[in-house]
Amino acid sequence: MIQLSRWKVILVVASAIIGCLLAYPNLLSPAQRAALPGWLPKNALNLGLDLQGGSYLLLEVDVPKMREKRVTNLIEDVRVTLNGAGIATNGFQREAGGVVVTLANPAQSDAAFKALQQLGGAAGPGAQVERTATRLGDDRIRFAYTDAALNSMGATAVDQSIEVVRRRIDSLGTREPSITRQGADRIVVQAPGESDPSKLEEVIGQTAQLTFQMVDVENSVNDALAGRVPPDSELLQGEDGTPYLVKKRVLVSGENLTRAGVGSDQNGRPAIDFRFDGAGARRFGEATAANLQKPFAIILDGKVISAPTIQSAITTGSGQITGNFSIQEASTLVNLLNGGALPAPLNVEERRTVTAELGADAVAAGALSTAVGFAIIVVFMILAYGFLFGGVSVVGLVLNGVLIVAAMSLTQATLTLPGIAGLILTFAVAVDANVLIYERMRDEARSGRSVIASMDAGFNKAMGTIIDANLTTLVAAGIMFVFGEGPVRGFAWTLTIGVFTSVFSSVLVAQVLLGYWLKTAKPKKLPIAE
Repeated sequence: MIQLSRWKVILVVASAIIGCLLAYPNLLSPAQRAALPGWLPKNALNLGLDLQGGSYLLLEVDVPKMREKRVTNLIEDVRVTLNGAGIATNGFQREAGGVVVTLANPAQSDAAFKALQQLGGAAGPGAQVERTATRLGDDRIRFAYTDAALNSMGATAVDQSIEVVRRRIDSLGTREPSITRQGADRIVVQAPGESDPSKLEEVIGQTAQLTFQMVDVENSVNDALAGRVPPDSELLQGEDGTPYLVKKRVLVSGENLTRAGVGSDQNGRPAIDFRFDGAGARRFGEATAANLQKPFAIILDGKVISAPTIQSAITTGSGQITGNFSIQEASTLVNLLNGGALPAPLNVEERRTVTAELGADAVAAGALSTAVGFAIIVVFMILAYGFLFGGVSVVGLVLNGVLIVAAMSLTQATLTLPGIAGLILTFAVAVDANVLIYERMRDEARSGRSVIASMDAGFNKAMGTIIDANLTTLVAAGIMFVFGEGPVRGFAWTLTIGVFTSVFSSVLVAQVLLGYWLKTAKPKKLPIAE
């Protein structure tokens, strides 16, 4: 096993060259990296929030408000469905999860119940429906979300919010954001390099709920301003403060939006181009065809952006939103719309900013601790095994560090303070393999075996122990990576990379260098046996 083979030499030399090429950009400034030739790697380590500085936000998903909005939409669906079926009603009594409808004519009870059953829709996954109709008497019907549907809304809203927040942060160009769930309804956002938490909060916090609703032309806006708002309408304001009376029922929403982009209107001013999916295009075409020469409102987060009049049926599924947008405002709205609408409002519970100075101090402290740990290991190995065998371990240790940095740069993993701790730990693990090999060599030499036999036995007999020790470390790192979050996962990832590079550097590098020494020096005694 100690024999010097060509493939081992090639593998060690190639790994050293490739490792140096991948790790080298970390020594350069961003401008110097940008000036490198195109064929050279340019990726450097991503520093975490604790090393680079950035913004920290703790968000709470407003689940009760989302449920309230869902119930409001349910009531409007019931109102439109019964009116469309010609069923008169005396009133709607709102409940926590739905509405109780009082019919004007009890003889229409069967027809109303059948219409609401159809409105509830088919059973979804698990053979369960989300909304059900229940008779409460001859003239009263309850239509509401099931308990299972209400209970699942919270968990679903948090999961959807995490994905929306991730897409919105990605649109800012922030690299390696950490977005994790905390508890039942909270989200932790860490954005390294983003020094303005207010900008981050502005982009994340907007619900970006785009809806298309008909303007109520049958009732007076002045009456609505006086407090006489029809039950099927609501009073909203435009961007310039103009009041609008619009129907509550949503014709098409941003959920059907497939793409938004910055365009320009016929006067060359910034506008927002949009396109619906198949279902949205069909609903938008039907709504515009049925309401020719009537105005409809384009509403974003409760404010009317514009209220154009429908001149013809729009069946292409695409359109344009015009208004007094600046290019920056239009770009921000496009990012929000493309990122998707938040299913529920997000409340900021805590905000923190880690400054670049604090990050620089953490980097300096991490570099110092790494250097001190490396120096102690070097001194110990040279004192314990001499300049030859100890020096071989040091060479392997240097290559191990280069390979770890290269692997993290290649995979664009994020380095945090716990990651630096994992880096230092891998140095100790690397020399631990050398200690096992050298001690086995020493025992074999003291028992009277030749130099080559002692060295060969050292590698062969220690290998089983080295593999067992590193496998247990990999298992622990895997558990931390799967079940941990944030810095814990960073530590686990650095440790995992270090396990593979340390075994490679401590065993293969030692075999190549000691094999070369054995071939050229032809020693009579093993130095570490004396």
